[in-house]
Amino acid sequence: MTQEQWGELKKELLKSVGSNSYKNWIEPLEFDGVTDGIATFSVPTSFLGNYVSRNFGELILYQMTARSPEVKRLNFQVAANTTTRPTTAAQPVTKAAQNPVDGFLPAAPLDDRFTFDTFVVGKPNELAHAAAKRVAEGGPVTFNPLFLYGGVGLGKTHLMHAIAWELQARRPDLNVVYLSAEQFMYRFVQALRDRKMMDFKQMFRSVDVLMVDDVQFIAGKDSTQEEFFHTFNALVDQNKQIIISGDRAPGEIENLENRIKSRLQCGLVVDLHPTDYELRLGILQSKAELFGAQYPDLHMDQGVLEFLAHRISTNVRVLEGAMTRLYAFASLVGHQITLELTQDCLADVLRASERKISIEEIQRKVSDHYNIRLSDMIGPKRVRNFARPRQVAMYLCKQMTSRSLPEIGRCFGGRDHTTVMHGVRRIEELRAQDGQIAEDLELLRRTLES
Repeated sequence: MTQEQWGELKKELLKSVGSNSYKNWIEPLEFDGVTDGIATFSVPTSFLGNYVSRNFGELILYQMTARSPEVKRLNFQVAANTTTRPTTAAQPVTKAAQNPVDGFLPAAPLDDRFTFDTFVVGKPNELAHAAAKRVAEGGPVTFNPLFLYGGVGLGKTHLMHAIAWELQARRPDLNVVYLSAEQFMYRFVQALRDRKMMDFKQMFRSVDVLMVDDVQFIAGKDSTQEEFFHTFNALVDQNKQIIISGDRAPGEIENLENRIKSRLQCGLVVDLHPTDYELRLGILQSKAELFGAQYPDLHMDQGVLEFLAHRISTNVRVLEGAMTRLYAFASLVGHQITLELTQDCLADVLRASERKISIEEIQRKVSDHYNIRLSDMIGPKRVRNFARPRQVAMYLCKQMTSRSLPEIGRCFGGRDHTTVMHGVRRIEELRAQDGQIAEDLELLRRTLES
């Protein structure tokens, strides 16, 4: 691999990863050359080297081996000759990858943040968590494969990593391989090109536990599906455990061969449901404890976590990213974490997470819930039968939309923003004192978020 070839390869990476990722992560890399099959890069920091290895390593290695077959691994070292932990695009998880066959290293690096200890369990994911824990014990199970599926940021990859870490600790004698479906395809293509298919088959069919993330990636790729199917069958016939994840149930993955769908459905198929309020709050509390240790001088006002748990209902990654930004911002500007600072700092995240819930929709739902006419709730009457639902609706509008208090007031018959503020505060008080109000709020919130 020459400097000229690296220059050409960078152009391809720009197309693949996009301009922002390229500028932040690929452009700082300085190619030093290839020695004994190891392509070495100088990086400004160890963090950048580890990040590139984890997120772009497989892609870079795949592109490099397409041009220079002698390249087998990637190594990133800081510019001052202080070497980071040697990183490859595919690092060993357990014994399976410690003795690679002719350069094959199919195991992907594990994230040490993704363990069972850091996984917050709630109703939406308790079955998936229980199944993952059962498989992670390393003993015989009644279901094979275990198929975990759900949308982005709901914990599939976290559970996959947690299983691998637990197996590594409990059963170091087992050959455990974890990788993405994309990495499986890259290795398969590499084996075809290098005429080493027997080595490929030997590697993947000699493991005790095979874990494949994002299986939907191989849909429509006929040759890769063929090899995956035969690998799957060979391992099942040997009573070896298989754990698969996908973004949809097996039967809903388009362009995935029917025989593979059938095989995947023979085991336990578990859905990780979208997060509910309690689970989101638990996740935020867990993150707040971690950040509290890192930023001991920062104080968070009561109600901020509840506000975020109500407002950010998309996925866990967005929640965690919001907390990271919030603490970093508060630390940099030297302010405590108040609700006002939270709304300012996370304005774009809150808008994106609104899920298009409108004031009008909230008003209709609250009117239906309390069995009153919408005109009475919005109108001037101050009798309790109308005033309390009106305040509940105002509270939900403040919590679930990004509209200002004056805007909310205008939608409630032209009321002043101080009236809205009073209504919101009154419901906050009653929520802590009146179990029925708390139950009504949670039921309405679930209905609006569904």
